[in-house]
Amino acid sequence: MTTARRELSKASLGISEGIPLNVTDGGLDDLRRDIQRLMDIEAIKQLKHAYFRCIDTANFAELATIFHEDVCVHFVGGAYEWKLQGREEYLASLKGAFTRESVGHHNGHHPEIQILSETEATGIWYLADSMWVLNFNFFTTGTAIYWDRYLKVDGRWTIKDTSYERIYEINRPLEEKPPFSSRYLASHGAELEAPE
Repeated sequence: MTTARRELSKASLGISEGIPLNVTDGGLDDLRRDIQRLMDIEAIKQLKHAYFRCIDTANFAELATIFHEDVCVHFVGGAYEWKLQGREEYLASLKGAFTRESVGHHNGHHPEIQILSETEATGIWYLADSMWVLNFNFFTTGTAIYWDRYLKVDGRWTIKDTSYERIYEINRPLEEKPPFSSRYLASHGAELEAPE
């Protein structure tokens, strides 16, 4: 178990205040910029919600459109630390986790989006998740704080950097497989790779 823990505050995560969400006293062009910032916040929320939906449904084709090609990933759990660089490496890792022998349940809540410029933003999210890995008879559940950096590329927001650290995590072996009456990834998850 990880004992050295960082403080999970905006300052320690490198999150600075963005452009204030105030209506300007300017003219129509200023109002358009104000509205665009609100639309960018909504677009980033939709991007992150799509991320959670796509990992739990193993929709790797759509996930590829969500990440910047140079995405940097750093996840710290109770029993693991996951560092990856680049979209292809991250997608390969997700394919290894979201297989036909897994069930994922990931929800992101309470977004705190900061627009830094027309093409850069940050976000903090609260994660609640559960993950069953049936071929290893293992279950993980917990919560975490995500913090992301987003870049707008060709008019579309992408996840450039994504990190999380656990608030709590429970890992335990499964004494028996849960009696799922439906298990989407059994049909749509990645194929398990044969051992070498």
